[in-house]
Amino acid sequence: MEARLDLLKTAPEAYNAMLALQGTVNKCGLEHAVLELVKLRASQLNSCAFCIAMHTRDAFRHGISQERMHLLNAWRETPLYSERERAALAWTEALTFITQGHAPDEVYQQVRQQFSEQELAWLTVAIAAINTWNRLAISMRTPPQLDAA
Repeated sequence: MEARLDLLKTAPEAYNAMLALQGTVNKCGLEHAVLELVKLRASQLNSCAFCIAMHTRDAFRHGISQERMHLLNAWRETPLYSERERAALAWTEALTFITQGHAPDEVYQQVRQQFSEQELAWLTVAIAAINTWNRLAISMRTPPQLDAA
């Protein structure tokens, strides 16, 4: 697969605005594990190879085990995730698939039980940001950065 274009070169203001948003999200105070699981799960749902590769490496660097990453697709079926992480993952799926249910009230109630109002605002922005990154990488056909085999 060949990249279509480089957003940094063609629209540097937009790219830098996204970097600024991501930098703010990364410093919002939510646990790195929650943020990395959200980034990885949304990227899986969107089939974004570039972001899956990047956030798998980032998650590992933030102490998320290989087992938790491998089982992320089946997070509902394993006890490896805390209630807070489960709520964040459910909210991630609801917002990533926003056209399929428009963020159901039951998922909102689940996430509100685990996150304060401010934390939920940041979590929502984090999910919006990764979904935007996914759409940019997919539409530009950005190839994943892979470790040398």
